[in-house]
Amino acid sequence: MENEELDDLRVFGLNQTGLRKTLINYDEFHFEEKELVSIEDCFEYKNKPSITWINIDGLYETELVEKLGRYFDLHPLTLEDISSSDQRPKVEDFTNYIFIILKMLYFDGETNKTVSEQLCIVVTQNILITFQEKPGDIFDLIRNKLKNNKGRIRKMASDYLAYSLIDAIVDNYFVILEKIGEKIDFLEEELITNPTQNTLIDIYELKREVLYLLKSVWPLRTILTNLEKEGSPIINDSTRIFFKDVYDHTIQVIDSIEQYRESLAEMLNIYVSSLGNKTNTVMKILTIFATVLMPLNVITGFYGMNFEFMPGLHNHWGFFGVVVLMVIASTGMLYLFKKKNWI
Repeated sequence: MENEELDDLRVFGLNQTGLRKTLINYDEFHFEEKELVSIEDCFEYKNKPSITWINIDGLYETELVEKLGRYFDLHPLTLEDISSSDQRPKVEDFTNYIFIILKMLYFDGETNKTVSEQLCIVVTQNILITFQEKPGDIFDLIRNKLKNNKGRIRKMASDYLAYSLIDAIVDNYFVILEKIGEKIDFLEEELITNPTQNTLIDIYELKREVLYLLKSVWPLRTILTNLEKEGSPIINDSTRIFFKDVYDHTIQVIDSIEQYRESLAEMLNIYVSSLGNKTNTVMKILTIFATVLMPLNVITGFYGMNFEFMPGLHNHWGFFGVVVLMVIASTGMLYLFKKKNWI
């Protein structure tokens, strides 16, 4: 029974740790896509003139990463970064390859929050290797273009494939920004109509989300600048203009994030102001009540004194006269407040 389950896992390119290995090999006239049973199955593609994309999904295996590192001559520090999922986005240009770390962001509809995943990319002259934390990504459109030979991607080298992956990640940032914008619009409406303590909590959570997004996107400027400039033999001159285009999109993303930060900061100020206005309204009402009741307290205070001889004390209509006087005093004060637009 255990052997049958293991065979089923191998059919889908998965091992018992949940690791998934896929390979796409292509050129202008040929396309091949398959699941890898073992990582050694990709070694034969190292010296082929066509472009090979090796994708590793799921939990990282140290042994597997080391095998790839030895065969493709990856630096030990690169292997260490691949095995750690909390790296900062960066680019490193080695002699025979370029190593890139990015943050791939998703929007989780169930939790209504942004989810982050680290993506590591190794680019050589004809091999591109991607390492993801878990199965599932935003590259299906690229795979479809490769499979159906759409656009220029099948005619270009591995550096253009790297550009396509980075461009897909940056384009998905705009999707995240749209979702965050919708959340900000909802909070602004709630802030104006009925701000509560939960509104403040939501603003702070969204502010942290925006700051994390900025932290993930900001280093991408340096990455794309390094890829765009001349120097690396792996990046062709014909591809540098495309990295410049992604750089421009990244600047747009950063500008939008900064605008969201300013909006959230202003929303916090509005929330504090609304609390102050509520407090002022309550104090205003209490002050009006206290002021209206003040002459009544004076009148009742006079008749609360223990003197035997007081005006109207033994008069049959004395009590009613005092009540009428109190009503006239209260009504007069309310009329005065209304006339001065205090209420």
